[in-house]
Amino acid sequence: MNFEDKLISAQFVKRYKRFFVDVKINGKIITAHCPNTGSMYGLLKKGNKVWLTKSNNPNRKLKYTLQIIEDKKIKVGVNTHLTNKIVLEALRNNLIKEFDKKIEIKPETKFGINTRFDFLVTKNNLKSFIEVKNVTLSRKKGIAEFPDAVTSRGLKHIKELIKANEKGYKIYILYLIQRDDCKSFKIAKDIDPEYSDTLLKAVKKNLNVLCFDCKFSPKGIRLNQKVKFII
Repeated sequence: MNFEDKLISAQFVKRYKRFFVDVKINGKIITAHCPNTGSMYGLLKKGNKVWLTKSNNPNRKLKYTLQIIEDKKIKVGVNTHLTNKIVLEALRNNLIKEFDKKIEIKPETKFGINTRFDFLVTKNNLKSFIEVKNVTLSRKKGIAEFPDAVTSRGLKHIKELIKANEKGYKIYILYLIQRDDCKSFKIAKDIDPEYSDTLLKAVKKNLNVLCFDCKFSPKGIRLNQKVKFII
């Protein structure tokens, strides 16, 4: 998944009102859009190096968008708007072995009354729902974790996936780790015990858990390799 615009380096100053960050570019403070509603636990340190893109759209109030934060020399992708694009590219290029080339991919598919899953993948008569979660948290070297805050929305998705399985769908959660320094992944039970317990129960009810890290380049971010899920 390539960035639409060239990356610009800056220094992180502060975040506020969830969607706004102040950064310093060449000594000047600029307010940029923060496309991440999560806590970004552990990343928001003053002075951290960040990368942004600048839009040429004259109608945009905030021209800059935060894309990457570097913490302890590790790049972390924080733009959650790119998460599904990275996974869609991987599905189309046969980078996820659970799904081969002979599939139909339908993004943002409605299920039930108030639920949309990120992808519906169909092969012959087998239909699979994939819900994608963006991961940035790593509190211990080599281990990625999710969530970084209590997630009622994430909890709802697990419960709805179980309902989908009862109706004959194969079900997946794909944790996209937007960093490349983690060899394993686990649920942060201390942060959200209910999410952790519900996920583990769902695994016993046919929920498939996939975890992948990402590879960074100046041009973009791509799905890289599978990461071990620690139960």
